[in-house]
Amino acid sequence: MPTPRETILAALHARLSALSATALRGDVLPERVPAAGLLILRDGEPGEPEVTLSPLRYHYQHRAEIEAVVQGATRDAAFDTLCASIGAAIAADRTMGGLCDWVEAEAPRPVDLPVEGAASLKAAVIPIVLHYSTADPLG
Repeated sequence: MPTPRETILAALHARLSALSATALRGDVLPERVPAAGLLILRDGEPGEPEVTLSPLRYHYQHRAEIEAVVQGATRDAAFDTLCASIGAAIAADRTMGGLCDWVEAEAPRPVDLPVEGAASLKAAVIPIVLHYSTADPLG
């Protein structure tokens, strides 16, 4: 049986997979970036939980990351559209169907990356904060 953390990350990946960009989880950057863009979900770090007693609960602010990459002549507009679609997908249900207490994205810091012999890439890491609680830090 998957842990709450894994269930939440799988739900986030499923939500990203519904977008026009190709969505991967934990993979390396492929040699070619699809025309609609590329998203790579990184599991991130759960951090130190706050603990409450009676009943015992561990409250996490888990920081996952989405690497967003676009390429081509219209990469600025494509990147903006891709970021907006991620924001809309998260805002559509900030509890991921009741799996989380709250999900929020932080602002990306885009960079242009030159590629020898091809159009440069526009990429950014988008931090995603997943607020959730569990009865067992390993479960």
